[in-house]
Amino acid sequence: MSEHVPEAANGGRPSGRIPLSILDLAPISAGRTAAQALRDTVDLARHAERWGYHRYWLAEHHFVRVASSSSVTLLGLVAAATERIRVGTAAVQVGHHTSASVVEAFGTIDALHPGRLDLGIGRSGHRKAQFGSEAGKPAAQRRTEVRDGIVVPPPFDPGRITDRSRFVAALQALQLPGAQSLDFPEQVEQIRGLLDGSFVTGDGVALHAVPGEGAQVRLWIFGSSAGESAELAGRLGLPFAAAYHVAPGSALDAVAAYRAAFRPSAVLAEPYAVISADVLVGPDEETARYRARGYGHWVYSIRSGAGAADYRAPDSVPPLTAEQERLVEDRIATRFVGTPDDVAARLAALRRVSDANEILATTIAFEHRHRLESHRLLADAWAARGEQLDTPQSGAA
Repeated sequence: MSEHVPEAANGGRPSGRIPLSILDLAPISAGRTAAQALRDTVDLARHAERWGYHRYWLAEHHFVRVASSSSVTLLGLVAAATERIRVGTAAVQVGHHTSASVVEAFGTIDALHPGRLDLGIGRSGHRKAQFGSEAGKPAAQRRTEVRDGIVVPPPFDPGRITDRSRFVAALQALQLPGAQSLDFPEQVEQIRGLLDGSFVTGDGVALHAVPGEGAQVRLWIFGSSAGESAELAGRLGLPFAAAYHVAPGSALDAVAAYRAAFRPSAVLAEPYAVISADVLVGPDEETARYRARGYGHWVYSIRSGAGAADYRAPDSVPPLTAEQERLVEDRIATRFVGTPDDVAARLAALRRVSDANEILATTIAFEHRHRLESHRLLADAWAARGEQLDTPQSGAA
C-alpha cells in the first residue's frame, strides 16, 4: 500500500478504491501486562499509517483482559503518535458517558490533531441495548447460509450466556448510583447539538462545549443488527459501521437496514457503511492456522460470561470441548484465517455481499510481531488486488 491514503474532497474516502482500516482492542497476551498491550497498540498504529491503512479505530471494553477500556484516552495517545491516518473509537459506549464528556474529550484531541477524528458511538450500556435477530425471526429458525463464500450463521442468542452476574456488576460499576442513561436517539441528538453549537437544555439554556463545539469530528453510529442503531444512522444521514466480527449472523442485515433507512444529509449524499471482520494472515496456510489456535478459547471466555481472558499461546491451548465449540462455532467459522491472497479475496467477497463501502480488519494473535505481520501482509495483498467500487460513491465518509 502507499505510504498515505489522502483525504478526498468527497468526504474523506479515497476515490476509486475500497479502503482498508484497522480495529484494535489492545488485547493482552498471557503473561504480559496492559502497559505492554498499550505500547503494542501505539506501535501497530504507526505501522498502519506507513502501510496505508485508512483508519485506526479503538474498541471500548471494561473489566476484561483488553487494555482499551479508556478508548478516548488511548485515541489521544494514538493521534499524538501518528501524523495522517484517521483515528477513532469503535465505539464509545455512550450509555456509560455523558454527552458533554464525550464531546469535550474529542474536542480536546481535535484541537491538537484537527480533522483526523472519527467519533464512533454505540448503544452498549443503554437500557434498551440488546442483540437483534434478523427481521424479528428467532435464531432457532435460521440456518447457516453461504453467500459468495461468506458464512452467515444464525444470530447468536445471548440467552445462551448462562452467567450474567459479571455483566450486571460491570454495568453497575460504570454508572453513578441512581444514574440512568438516556435513550440512544436522544443522546445522539445531544452529541450532535454539542458539536454544532445548537445544544439547549430542557430548561431552554444554551450550553457550549469548550473545547468540542465546532470540532472537525466525524460522527459514526455502530450496530450489529437491523435495529435501532442502523435505522437511526440511516435516518440522520450518518455513516454506519456493522460488526460482522462480533455478530456475523446479523451484520449484513444491519447494513441493508441502514441503506433502506438512509436519507441524504449535510454529512452524506449517499449511504456509507463499514463492515468489520476478524482476520489472521500468515505467510502460508499452515502458519496462519497455527497462530489462530487460541482464538476459540478467547471467544469462549467472552461468550461464557466471564469476559475476555488473556490471549493464550498456540501451544498452550487444548482442543475445544464439544460444549465450548457449540458456543463459539459461528465466530470460528466467520474468522478469515489463511494466506494474504486468500484472506484478501474473502474480505472482497464480504464487501460484495454486505454492500459495504469499506473493510475494517481486526486481528488478535499471541505475539505482537505476528499481528504486525498479519496486517502488513494483508495491506500488500489488498493493494495488489486494486479493489474498485461497483459504482461511483459521491457521499463517502
